[in-house]
Amino acid sequence: MKRMKRYLRVCAIVIAAVASTSALAKDLPDGGMTVEQVTAWLLDVGYQAKIVTDKSGNMTITSASDGIEFHVGFYDCHDRQCGSIQFFAGFDTKGALNLKKINEWNTTKRWARAYVDNTNDPWIEMDVDLTPGGTYEILNDQFATWQDTLRVFKKFINS
Repeated sequence: MKRMKRYLRVCAIVIAAVASTSALAKDLPDGGMTVEQVTAWLLDVGYQAKIVTDKSGNMTITSASDGIEFHVGFYDCHDRQCGSIQFFAGFDTKGALNLKKINEWNTTKRWARAYVDNTNDPWIEMDVDLTPGGTYEILNDQFATWQDTLRVFKKFINS
């Protein structure tokens, strides 16, 4: 009888913990996020966020982490909601980086890919799916991965 009471108490604690954890998880909007929603999210997590529109009408967000400017691009968009975003950043190395160094990054790192532009300056990109489903907690985790990757990449290209 004592074992049964103890078992029921443990089950109740586990159920309460699972219920409280799922109550904390805030779902991402169905169908992805708008530029304004991503901007609001970045501001909510303590980062600057400025919407920039290019000559073609495409919108990106400009922000920064640890003094490194980065951008957020939008993909798979339908009716202003976008199913994926891409974090990206470029670095002016005066053309000092070569393809061999970038290939070293791409063959040893998992989360973000890099390339050099037509002046041999490095760029790094990381895609994030916003559909189907997901939570802001997962988005925050992906953003933390981006921030860490951005710091590591800056150190890598300066080594």
